[in-house]
Amino acid sequence: MTALTLSTAGAATLRADALVVGVAKGPKGLVVAAGAEAVDKAFDGKLAAVLDALGASGAEGETTKLPAPAGLKVPVVLAVGLGSAPEQDESFDEEALRRAAGAAARALHGAKKAGFALPLDDASAVTAVAEGALLGAYAFTAYQGGEKKAAKGSGPKLPLAEVALLGAKPRDKEHKAAADRAQVVATEVNIARDLVNTPPNDLTPEAFAAVASAAAKENGVKVQVLDEKALVKGGYGGIMGVGKGSENPPRLVKLSYTHAKAEKTLAFVGKGITYDSGGISLKPAGHNETMKCDMAGAAAVFAAVVAAAKLGLQVNVTGWLALAENMPSGSATKPGDVLRMYSGKTVEVLNTDAEGRLVLGDALTRASEEAPDAIVDVATLTGAMVLALGDRTFGIMANDDAFRTSIHEIAEEVGEASWPMPLPEDLRKTMDSPTADIANMGVRMGGGLVAGLFLQEFVGEGITWAHLDIAGPAFHEGAPYGYTPKGGTGSAVRTLVRLAERTATGDLG
Repeated sequence: MTALTLSTAGAATLRADALVVGVAKGPKGLVVAAGAEAVDKAFDGKLAAVLDALGASGAEGETTKLPAPAGLKVPVVLAVGLGSAPEQDESFDEEALRRAAGAAARALHGAKKAGFALPLDDASAVTAVAEGALLGAYAFTAYQGGEKKAAKGSGPKLPLAEVALLGAKPRDKEHKAAADRAQVVATEVNIARDLVNTPPNDLTPEAFAAVASAAAKENGVKVQVLDEKALVKGGYGGIMGVGKGSENPPRLVKLSYTHAKAEKTLAFVGKGITYDSGGISLKPAGHNETMKCDMAGAAAVFAAVVAAAKLGLQVNVTGWLALAENMPSGSATKPGDVLRMYSGKTVEVLNTDAEGRLVLGDALTRASEEAPDAIVDVATLTGAMVLALGDRTFGIMANDDAFRTSIHEIAEEVGEASWPMPLPEDLRKTMDSPTADIANMGVRMGGGLVAGLFLQEFVGEGITWAHLDIAGPAFHEGAPYGYTPKGGTGSAVRTLVRLAERTATGDLG
């Protein structure tokens, strides 16, 4: 993990491989953002003019490298675009700072240390820049030759090793707390990314459970793992129905973080399909290659619980990881089979590729038994949600409008694009089954909403619940941008952590 320091050095005296400054689009052309005054002075006040001559525009995420002039101790200055400059007396948007810091950190892969002289008006800006830099510095290199080859130049470039924030105050309690929080959250987001990126032959349900168990024990989180025998004995027909076609049996992992002074309890439930072939309803060619990401919801839940523990939040948080591998075989569930869920309800399986809702159904019922104040499930659940919202925005459904609104506001606050979605009652009847209590499929149109309605059937009466369908943003197949890498993104971790923080302080809308 990239190190983070609050440096007492000035931009002119810092010794590092590079110095990052911000530039923006002003009403009369390119402007140098606050924090870079000493750097601009080293350029005789002409930094903006030099960058303009090189074609820099200040556009969001744009990076331009310059050789440093005399007067600076660094060899390279990296200017990163912040987008449009704010109005007078206003600050840069936190997400603009986060993305700019991420873009700069990505551009500095292979460097040992970089100073970030971006605008730091307050503790929130410190959080944004620190998070962006640490998330942007991420790289998944576990299967690409290792650190020794990278050090010799024959392997992949390693992430930026150290981020030094200039302008933050190490002795300021708010700045120090902001930096510490950013380090925790970014670390857990990057761990979630690692899990999503890990090949499915190495990240089986059993292996995922082992990773979660080890991390939980290290951070004072209680853990309980139900193996296939316990799942059969306990009547978890949904999880077993999905996992029984694989040689790698399923698991249900419970993670419990408690605080002695907590007044509220949150339950997070994550879909953890470590590989999704579609089962007997096999996915067509071209749709299997990225299905190692189908456990991103469970990765987000795991990371969020550990982050809550590391931050010592005054709230109880329980995480449920519903882990299974969905494979076709002679023992696999077939279209037309009926499963008896943990709740006792029967489900007619019309499509074995609608498996996430089956494992979540069992986990939601089990989580409901403990009567938490709220449940949030997270899942790469439907392609329909990607069609509706694209690949950067997750959908939010809930049985409580105010809770849905609060989660939407929280997600936007931390920089995760989301959108509230309805749960139309008329779609529920499309899952009526002549054989069982409910079918796992309804009408095709509005499929993401149908899936949400299915999950709602397994939430305990009177419990506030929300469903996050992160099928779009959980795995990024295009070129990296801002602090978002190619591959696993760690989607929803920051939203869950902020929800836990606001619940702990009683600041939930």
